[in-house]
Amino acid sequence: MQIYLVGGAVRDAMLGKQAYDQDWLVVGATPEEMLAQGYQQVGKDFPVFLHPKTKEEYALARTERKVGAGYHGFEVFSDPTVTIEEDLIRRDLTINAMAQDADGNLIDPYAGLVDLENRILRHVSDAFSEDPLRVLRVARFAAKLASYGFTLADETKRLMTAMVASGELSDLTPERVWQEVVKALKTTKPSVFFEVLDSVGAVEKLFPELSALHGVTQPEKYHPEGDVWIHTMMVLDAAAKLSECENVRFAALVHDLGKGITPKELWPKHTGHEGAGVPLVTKLAQRYRLPKKTQIMAEKVTEFHGLIHQGLTSDGMPHLKPKTYLKVLKHCGALKDAKNFESILVACEADAKGRLGFENVEYRQKSFWLQVLKAANQIDNQQILATGVKGADISVAIEQARIKQIKDFLQGYSS
Repeated sequence: MQIYLVGGAVRDAMLGKQAYDQDWLVVGATPEEMLAQGYQQVGKDFPVFLHPKTKEEYALARTERKVGAGYHGFEVFSDPTVTIEEDLIRRDLTINAMAQDADGNLIDPYAGLVDLENRILRHVSDAFSEDPLRVLRVARFAAKLASYGFTLADETKRLMTAMVASGELSDLTPERVWQEVVKALKTTKPSVFFEVLDSVGAVEKLFPELSALHGVTQPEKYHPEGDVWIHTMMVLDAAAKLSECENVRFAALVHDLGKGITPKELWPKHTGHEGAGVPLVTKLAQRYRLPKKTQIMAEKVTEFHGLIHQGLTSDGMPHLKPKTYLKVLKHCGALKDAKNFESILVACEADAKGRLGFENVEYRQKSFWLQVLKAANQIDNQQILATGVKGADISVAIEQARIKQIKDFLQGYSS
């Protein structure tokens, strides 16, 4: 029995990057031998075991053979005769196909170290094309390693493009696609994930609502960065700098989908794109079976980012009517969940900063809207009830009291 450290832990160590998970490969062992040493078997498709003390995963060396469609269509063969080289050749990228033995020696049969040093993402073998999920995984690795300057090998890009063109991405389940998106959203530069997918034609297949943003013009005064796709990628990365919350980042990604369906003759204006974008966000969220909280935040940011941006004028003066401020607060759920509303404001801040030349401009709307919310909440329900109102009149009285509080706040407001 020989045990090797494999995959991301080896890659990250070579990059001088801290690895949070360690995966181990066992060559020359049977499931019975692992169980006899106290390991606990957890793998169903192939033998994976948990170490009796560390609980880290130890997988038996295996080979795979494509027998059906999609990423489930594999026949796995695990046997003590399977070599380390045979196991590693089935992995996705050369930089992930390195191993380290117990003495610290590097096993690198497919030149992963060379590609690591040259910052190249290259597939290990033609077996790469048998698993459509790898198109998304490579894009995710590009985003994860963006700070190191990795680029896609030409032959890998061609192979991924061919895989997309073959239509095999349609075999991916919605849940699996979303899992990769979430992992990509958690990186420091998630735009790279979508840029790589776009370069091989996958955005058009998986996220046509986003693909439709290419080439859509906007008023140059407010968007000197260019078309809506470029703006969207900048907003996504701005959100990644402002918040670790995947819901905020996803909302930033989809907030302008409505601009993709604006009739071309109306460009560069996109009046009403906020409302037009909501059904598109809903459709995308339902297609990939997103968590309800993720969907709702994305819908709210899409629908109300325009009004939130208008809370203050450019010279710092309140711009909307008291009723309109309250409408936004109510529809965004701010009166019940201030923390969630603050997350909505962060996504709006990312929208404002995701523009060329505006990256470091203070977003005064955020603190202003939180002050408006505070004012709206400064009402005494008991005092209102003491006036004798009953039934449906109670909610009307509460709303009128909130409007008055907001009006008084606006009158005394000074930026």
